[in-house]
Amino acid sequence: MTEIIIGADISKDHIDLHRLPDGERLHVSNDRKGFAAIVKWIDSATLDHLVYEPTGPYHKAFECFMMTKGLRLSKVNPRFARRFCEAAKTDRIDAELLARYGQLLQPRILQTQTHILSELKELHAARQALVKDRTAAKNRSKNLVNPLLKKQNAARLRQIESQLKAVTESIMTLVSNDQTLKARYDILVSIPGLSQITAFALLIEIPELGELDEKAAEP
Repeated sequence: MTEIIIGADISKDHIDLHRLPDGERLHVSNDRKGFAAIVKWIDSATLDHLVYEPTGPYHKAFECFMMTKGLRLSKVNPRFARRFCEAAKTDRIDAELLARYGQLLQPRILQTQTHILSELKELHAARQALVKDRTAAKNRSKNLVNPLLKKQNAARLRQIESQLKAVTESIMTLVSNDQTLKARYDILVSIPGLSQITAFALLIEIPELGELDEKAAEP
């Protein structure tokens, strides 16, 4: 069976794709309509790798959509892609170069749990920011005298609390839906004195937790 490698060059508004070995190209919008067109264009039964670079916030919806379709994704480290680009004597990383990278170097396949951990890190960072906002709002409330400002600050505190609840619930949903993460989480929260939030932080910041032997876990 012929190995099919597709490179995807992702920008804010568009995605350009190049398929090897036949050299077919596709240009679509970076949205759900474009993602659906990509899936239709791809023969998932023979696809070996769909190779792309992380591009800040612009690749995340693409990555999530393709993961739900069960496609084999390889997210290439931009530094490695740049080195490959230099070796290929070109100064532009595009869809064709990413496809060639995948064909020659066979980058590892992105695991479902890797994608989940990426989402958890983003949610955890958002939660930490909200906690800081809450602390700042509480500190402001101690010094406010103007009735309007006191009312607005109280409203902001209620909003922060609502957002914190929503983010925490989203984290818990992701953890609960992954058998491995849920098992590790249950073990962590069973430890006396270890809070739910600390358990989340440990799962997110130390994803290898539960896979290390005693020596590897030593500082």
